[in-house]
Order: sequence, then C-alpha cells, then structure tokens
Amino acid sequence: MSKEKVEVMVEGGKATAAPPLGPALGPLGVSITNVIEEINKKTKDLAGMKVPVTVIVDTSTKEFDIKVGSPPVSALIKKELGIEKGSSEAGKSRAGDLTEEQVKKIASAKFGSTEDRFITMVKGSARSMGITIGQGAVSEEEKKAAEESKKKAAEEAAAAAAPKEGEEVAEGEGGEEASTEEDGEAPKEEEKKEDKE
Repeated sequence: MSKEKVEVMVEGGKATAAPPLGPALGPLGVSITNVIEEINKKTKDLAGMKVPVTVIVDTSTKEFDIKVGSPPVSALIKKELGIEKGSSEAGKSRAGDLTEEQVKKIASAKFGSTEDRFITMVKGSARSMGITIGQGAVSEEEKKAAEESKKKAAEEAAAAAAPKEGEEVAEGEGGEEASTEEDGEAPKEEEKKEDKE
C-alpha cells in the first residue's frame, strides 16, 4: 500500500486541473476531476485566499484524502477587513482597524483557539501590516494621506533610480541601489538628509 503526497497552494474554491495540480495528480491514476471538486468543496469558505492543500493518494486503491491547511494570518486579516493589502508604511499610515472580536475570530480560524498567545500573534501581524486594533475605521483623510505617501515614495524611488544627466552608472552599483530602494530604505535616508539641510 503506497501513498503519495501532492502539496500545492490553491485559491480557495477555485482549484483547477492546471499546473501545478493536474500534472502532479495525473501520474498517480486518480480522478483529477473528483479531487478538484473535493478541494473546491473544502476550500469554498476561504474564497479569495491562497490555501495550502495536501492530497494524499493511495496508489494501489486510487483513493484519496484531502487535508486543507490554514491560510497565513495576514490573508485572514485582509479577508476580514476586505482589503487587498496592508499599509506600506506601518506605524505611519493605517490600512484598517480590527475589533477585539475580529481578532478572536481570526485567531480561532488560524489556530483553533482564542488563547492570549494566539491573540497576541494576530495583533502582531496586524500591527506589521499597519492595521490597528479598536481605534475605529480608517477615515477618508487617512486613506488620502496614505495614497499621497505611496505616490511620493514611488516618485522618490524612481527619481533615485534614474541616473542624473551626465552621470554614468558603473556596473554593479545600479543593482545594489535598486535592492535598497525596494526595501524602501534609500528614499527615507535622502528625506532625512534634506530635512537637516
């Protein structure tokens, strides 16, 4: 009795026979259609989120078992708030606000418990995404300020990446500069220097 495991990330309720799932299941001789239907049934409540799924196939009987993992805490937070992403400047601008009840709901969905340690983990993830707890909904002014901040950061990064007129960029330097700008560090340092002058 030989068992094979296929581990994939699928969008909740939207698994298809397309790679990576179909090609991985094909050689195992199991009904791909049945497997996909079962995955979609088990993950329909997680629609819009990437979910880890393990398909365990008994290669002698062609029977299968599907285990659905839980999405990352950040994905559960985004789903709960109905947002696409967190704040790019956590601590400066808010992307949303969770109530204590929502925090408990997320902890329960992810960890199956609302113990203090799990609540703390959810709150930590929320904080790193620029999500506050119990401070009320994000105002229109805050949303506009966050958009302005994003635009300004993108413009500064683009300006810093472009070589100035008459300057030549030596090989290797451009790559190093680009990597620090992706982290968002280079524009901030330039802002600080300008403020001092």
